[in-house]
Amino acid sequence: MSDLRVAVLGVGVMGADHVARITSRISGARVSVVSDYITEKAEQIAAEIPGCRAITDPLDAIADPAVDAVVLATPGATHEKQLLTCLEHAKPVMCEKPLTTDVETSLHVVKREAEVGRKLIQVGFMRRFDHEYAQLKALLDGGELGRPLMLHCVHRNPAVPPNFDSAMVVRDSLVHEVDVTRFLFDEEITSIQVITPARNPSAPEGLTDPQIAIMRTESGRHVDVELFVTTGVGYEVRTEVVAEKGSAMIGLDVGLIRKTPPAQWGGQITPGFRERFGRAYDAEVQRWVDAARRGAQTGVYVDGPGAWDGYAAATVCEAGVESLRSGLPVNVAMVSRESIGVSEA
Repeated sequence: MSDLRVAVLGVGVMGADHVARITSRISGARVSVVSDYITEKAEQIAAEIPGCRAITDPLDAIADPAVDAVVLATPGATHEKQLLTCLEHAKPVMCEKPLTTDVETSLHVVKREAEVGRKLIQVGFMRRFDHEYAQLKALLDGGELGRPLMLHCVHRNPAVPPNFDSAMVVRDSLVHEVDVTRFLFDEEITSIQVITPARNPSAPEGLTDPQIAIMRTESGRHVDVELFVTTGVGYEVRTEVVAEKGSAMIGLDVGLIRKTPPAQWGGQITPGFRERFGRAYDAEVQRWVDAARRGAQTGVYVDGPGAWDGYAAATVCEAGVESLRSGLPVNVAMVSRESIGVSEA
């Protein structure tokens, strides 16, 4: 089977990482086209990869006959049109979150994929591919801890870009915990409340930080998330499940910690998300490439969270932003899968 020819749209931090990843660490694929609104950057990257070209218009890049599949690392506001173009040309696409920037357009993409009749869209929730989250998921699915009751999460960044606002804490940071909750518990989130503790004096003007999100799932499970994106310390992502027969925690940079019986641990805090989840990104892209290459035989071109997962995350985050503004709990309003013909698989 020949290598998958991939177009990478957007070659900023994430896109450039994906180009390097596919070129040096992923088997079965090569970067054939790159595109970016900064044309000089795209041309520079293309010049360093044998057989790669820079194409200015991202829609032209998707349609190019030398492209089999697409990685979207472009700004979220451009995703809808680019995803619809990928569907129009029946090309598998791995889209960095968000699927789109609002619920209406996310739902439109989900419906259009359902009409096409093939699963072509994978969303970049990379934590599902992290070895610690995989361990935790396997432990829960195995039933050793009994019924999960609560999920406690911490999401801390040392700093954020200057344009990062209070709503982006929900849409860009909390969105990962939203997907983790759905992944670990296999059910939807039905309500969310975002409350604001005392503000960090070091946070940029206008940024409400930290924030606390409290979510409830369909079966009544409780999830709380501390979001603190201007700690000045390091990148910390911790997840603890409390169940009827024990608890388990990940995110201490020492692997899965179980408290049955008690354990000791230690380690260092990673400086950023690329260091913490580098191997997860590699696994995510490799599995996507493998699925896209098998797609002609299987009819499924993704191996991971799909368009529905992107839509579900968007609905929770929209409710979260509403709660951030009001301080009150907000119910999550989602359409049913059945109403738009989306299967569970």
